[in-house]
Amino acid sequence: MSNARRIAKNTTVLFIATIIGYIFAFFTNMYSARYLGAEGFGIISLALAITGIFGIFTDLGLNTLTVREVSRNKGLRDKFVSNTLLMKILLSFLTFGLVVITVNIINYQQTVSNVVYLITLSVIFGGIYAVFNSIFQAEEKMEYISIGNILNCVLLFLGVVIAIYYQMEIIVFAAMYVVVSVLVLLYTVTAYLWKHHLPQLKIDLNFWKPTLKEALPFGITAVFVNIYFWISSVMLSFMDGTEAVGWYNAAYRLILFFIGLITVYMTSIFPAMSSFYKTSKESLKFAYERSFKYLLITSIPIAVGTTLISDRIILLVYGSGYIPAIIALQIMVWTLVFMFINTLSGYLMGSINRQMAVTKISAIGAIINVALNIVLIPTWGYVGSSIATVLTEFSFFPLFMYIIVRANYINGKTVLKILPKILLANLIMAIFVMYFKDINLILLVTSATVVYLISLYLSRSIDDVDMELLKSIIHKK
Repeated sequence: MSNARRIAKNTTVLFIATIIGYIFAFFTNMYSARYLGAEGFGIISLALAITGIFGIFTDLGLNTLTVREVSRNKGLRDKFVSNTLLMKILLSFLTFGLVVITVNIINYQQTVSNVVYLITLSVIFGGIYAVFNSIFQAEEKMEYISIGNILNCVLLFLGVVIAIYYQMEIIVFAAMYVVVSVLVLLYTVTAYLWKHHLPQLKIDLNFWKPTLKEALPFGITAVFVNIYFWISSVMLSFMDGTEAVGWYNAAYRLILFFIGLITVYMTSIFPAMSSFYKTSKESLKFAYERSFKYLLITSIPIAVGTTLISDRIILLVYGSGYIPAIIALQIMVWTLVFMFINTLSGYLMGSINRQMAVTKISAIGAIINVALNIVLIPTWGYVGSSIATVLTEFSFFPLFMYIIVRANYINGKTVLKILPKILLANLIMAIFVMYFKDINLILLVTSATVVYLISLYLSRSIDDVDMELLKSIIHKK
């Protein structure tokens, strides 16, 4: 199977699973927000934000390192599974302790604290089954990861529906996260045992020390990235109240849908990029440049289109109680343009053993984000947080590009050549959307997509190399 075909196969499997999962997640999000109101939805979102920040301590980069090393040498599989499972169990106690300390320092109400603790438990179980998913990813068996993702979303949706039907309290919604994580853990272990045996768990300190040392830059990077992702909700909670957290997250949850798209792609391509680093720098450069182009083609129209119809999206999904979230969505959606490229760049640097550089950039971004929130929230509230999110992601971009251009993994002239064509196609699409904005929303989105694709073709944004790649994906060679 060709590299392009293999990557396309894995991306397609994960993409289909992501779409199915996000359909259920969409309704879970919508029903929860409507039932709980901005205040209750803000509490759930706050809990997810806190556990999002501290949940990385259940991993500390071990998942990413496992994928990279096992994709290069399949013989390391059992050693990584047996050791990382034990390391993660110990790290889980650290994680829960940090959450308890943080919640008590901030002095949240008891209901908020209990919700946070329950969702923390779900994150801990998720960290355990991520060990097995790392092996599936390294072996490029994305179908097992896909089934687990779908299972997680379907079960959570059913749990929320049951909670709403019986008019249960918010604490039950939080408990559903724990139950679902346990069930997905059981599935993942079963799937792994079907393909492999479970190695004997053992403490190998000679393996632990260098592994943690090598994984730590990935982990520290994730800490800073998660601070950037979630700190706004935490800061809003004690600077502007949980209702503002609810409005902010109503928009942010929609952005997370699109972030899932880039996650799918990078999950598929990272093992190949790690392998290319050892076998062919030219192949790695080609993969990065083409991916850069495709992510621009994908992210810019999402930002343009969402900005123009954000009012219709918010009213459709959440109802009139979330009208304040419209402006937040219009601002935050532009995060995607930079986030898509920055995520790709971060994975490239991880695949070429430059993870320390990613860590430093992420640290700078986290500091910028916290500083911007401190400055903007008192005056602008959740709108200020939205602005801070965009500016922070923008600050990553030149730092990544400086390193990657110097390492000769992309030609700046290539970007400058394709960007005007992509922008022209987006301009044509935007004019179409503004002119037909009041038609049926599904028809509008579908028609705008067709107009955009035609514009891309006519502007020659898709070249002969892209067509050859498409043929290699469709037909075996």
